[in-house]
Amino acid sequence: MSASAPVSAQQDYRLPTDVKPTHYDLTVWTDLENSKFEGIVHIDLHVDKETSRVVLNTANLDLGDVSLQSAALEGVQTASAREFDTANERGIFSFAKALPADSKARLSVTFKGELTGDMLGYYRSTGGKDGELKYTLTQFEPTAARRAFPCWDEPLLKATFAVTLVSRVNSVNLSNMPAVSEEVYKPESAAKDSWIGKKLSTLPNPGQWKITRFETTPPVSTYLVAYANGPFEYLESSYKSPLSGKVRPLRIYATADVISQAQFALDIKRMVLPLYEEVFDIEYPLPKLDTLVVSDMIGRAMENWGLITGRTQAFLLDPNSADIKYKQNVAATQSHEVAHMWFGNITTMEWWDNLYLNEGFATLMGEKIILGERHRVFPEWKLDSEFLGSHFFRARALDAKLSSHPIEVECPDANMINQIFDHLSYAKAASVLRMLASYVGEDRFLKGVSIYLKKHMYKNSVTRDLWEGIQAATGLDIPKMMDNWVKKMGYPVITVTEKQGGIHVRQDRFLETGPADPKDNETIWTNPLNILTVDADGKTTINKDILLDEREKFIPLDTSKPYKLNADTTAFYAVRYPPERLTKLGEQAAAPDSPFSLSDRIGLVLDALALSKAGYTTVSSALELISTLRNEKEYLVWDAIASNLAAIVSTWWENAEVVDRLNAFRRELFVPIVKRLGFAYKESDPYDDVQLRTTAIEQAAEAGDPWVIGELQKRFDHFLKTGDDSQIPGDLINITFRIGVQEGGQPEWEAVKRIAAKAKTPSQGLAAMRSMGASKDLNIAEDTFKFIMTEARDQDTFYYAGGLMRNFVTRRFLANKFKENFAAFEKRYAGNFGLIRWTEISFGGLSSDKDYEETAAFFKDKDTSKFDMALNQTLDTIKSRAAWVKRSTNELTEWLEKRGSSRL
Repeated sequence: MSASAPVSAQQDYRLPTDVKPTHYDLTVWTDLENSKFEGIVHIDLHVDKETSRVVLNTANLDLGDVSLQSAALEGVQTASAREFDTANERGIFSFAKALPADSKARLSVTFKGELTGDMLGYYRSTGGKDGELKYTLTQFEPTAARRAFPCWDEPLLKATFAVTLVSRVNSVNLSNMPAVSEEVYKPESAAKDSWIGKKLSTLPNPGQWKITRFETTPPVSTYLVAYANGPFEYLESSYKSPLSGKVRPLRIYATADVISQAQFALDIKRMVLPLYEEVFDIEYPLPKLDTLVVSDMIGRAMENWGLITGRTQAFLLDPNSADIKYKQNVAATQSHEVAHMWFGNITTMEWWDNLYLNEGFATLMGEKIILGERHRVFPEWKLDSEFLGSHFFRARALDAKLSSHPIEVECPDANMINQIFDHLSYAKAASVLRMLASYVGEDRFLKGVSIYLKKHMYKNSVTRDLWEGIQAATGLDIPKMMDNWVKKMGYPVITVTEKQGGIHVRQDRFLETGPADPKDNETIWTNPLNILTVDADGKTTINKDILLDEREKFIPLDTSKPYKLNADTTAFYAVRYPPERLTKLGEQAAAPDSPFSLSDRIGLVLDALALSKAGYTTVSSALELISTLRNEKEYLVWDAIASNLAAIVSTWWENAEVVDRLNAFRRELFVPIVKRLGFAYKESDPYDDVQLRTTAIEQAAEAGDPWVIGELQKRFDHFLKTGDDSQIPGDLINITFRIGVQEGGQPEWEAVKRIAAKAKTPSQGLAAMRSMGASKDLNIAEDTFKFIMTEARDQDTFYYAGGLMRNFVTRRFLANKFKENFAAFEKRYAGNFGLIRWTEISFGGLSSDKDYEETAAFFKDKDTSKFDMALNQTLDTIKSRAAWVKRSTNELTEWLEKRGSSRL
């Protein structure tokens, strides 16, 4: 909820604040063998207003004794009445005597729960070499701490935590803080009237249990509390704080069978922690930072303070077989989660409407600034330019829909909170913060961020707090520039008209469906124009001072010389040039001495597609630009070209003639690159060559080139016959498995299925999961779907579904299967993000009006409250794709035929 929301609205979905927690003493007994847990929590309270009721969050727990001790009342009361509001997941406890205002009290509650596999609250996971090893961990974000113990489960209500875990002696206990003591239970050493003493004295072998007590945390929100129990092993390192000289231990935990693959993630953590301290001028405040790698987790990773958790695919890496893209993802994930130790953990948003203060910053800092050129962790990755494809344009694609939402969005309930973990809270937020950093200067931006963090250490914050920090460092009116970027949905297209003596620029809201209606075109954004110009001597200058903060304006400029708006593609808008200027820009971008940077060229390619899809320009103009750039040397430009062509082919997937001709164009572009770079990967290969080789082989194979497909088949067949995968480089494992299944039959599918079920490495497992849907045989597609429903882990089903969606033969099959099995999916993913992802994957590839009508009709009588935002966005996607097909098929066919005939 935004800071300006009325109090009455706040009361509907926020806990009453008559009493607030200040400290939790939490004890949890874990019985892994029988999949259950029990515990007691003592919560110190400060009473702000006289009350005889205590209201807190609880869900899926069996609550036992509830008592309240108050020094002011000199005694202990038991609850005289208890109510449960299941819709809002609350327990309401009434007491005979009211607690006086400005007093202190202690609430004690016992609880029991089941260790389920639903990946929320305190849950069980399985792993190990045989897949039978059981362990437990927590996943509390956003609103699931209440499933593990009764609490005030809102980010604003921070408190300290002292955690005690009781477990079997042959297991490892972990929590946010280091253990202060660990001892095997001895009846004579435990107080008979203590909860632990009473509990363990009832068990047949009390000496088989141990008690681990952890240090008390700093003030922390409940969603960041974490604990785990299981047969974990660890690798260890340390780092020396550049601020204090203190040495902190760093560990990464996993099961014994995979711990050897955890070194790279540990190394990343060791490298980035001191960099964050230097940038923010704030020392990491906890005594240790662990990472726990697990098999079952609904998200990719979680930033629990002092105990990061994440999937095997997020943190494990075999340096001998992993591809570079996979390595980048592991590095980005670990760095992103470490960034949260400051953004989110030291300083936490007041409510979920400001989630972007956590996620936007962690994305920008963790995946671009810290790992990139500035700090030289991986300068060869060119992460500022890579950011455009991985975050910037993905956010723009989502934000171009009428069903988009502002970065700062009202969150009245758990259903809405779960839905805002999307490209807008992460990627758009990171993109507009990147724009701000570019405008004010990265050093001043980071200084402002440091001011913000220091002012709100161990506290909560809202948007204005961040703006005040950056304003203090820059002296600029930051709210004036930024408020509409975070409080309003959408972004503009800036239309350039060349006139005598300069250019006229006008901003209007950009929508994927074309020009916005007046009612949807009311926002005026403050746009840094970042105008790049080239003088007579060929010298390039970028003017960062000019802002477009009104509907339109004239800018004096020599249009006879090269110029370009949005230099380095830092600002979050599209630019629509006159057709003849776009042609010149393409020629200038393709020139050996081009004045345009790598990011400029990527931006030109991706802008061209977005504008053509929305009907502002022709699709042929986007294809002509690509054709002009055919001699480009940089991988990231080719990556943008590849994604553009794949998007066009995917939109026209049911028009065989258009697909065939587009694939011929793809082969013409990418097969020469394959012939130049070959299939062999060497240690000495430059980074760009490795990535470009991989992209070219993938594009040529997907476009049906028989030579490339034959080479990949040969390597897959060798693997199938011998079990030797040495002929499949790690960078080609995805496309090789996919082609093997696509061109093969049941034996090839069975082979990949065996790998998916029990992979040698996580990257190999991911490749297998994504490839099982590649067969052209619908009987095999049925087998794949059956596997999804009966054998796949819940969090992995999306990979299999993505393979079926990517395959044109099975795309509509997937949509129909999801509809047929909707009730099963609804049950399987109750309470987590699963339905959101399945809806996007199952229907997002469709491209006709009929598909739109049938999809909308299917969901009309369903309860879509947990995924209605994703559903509306997916329906918008189908509608815009259908409109593009209707509008541009003739023009696209004409360009392709003309191109084809010119090559006869």
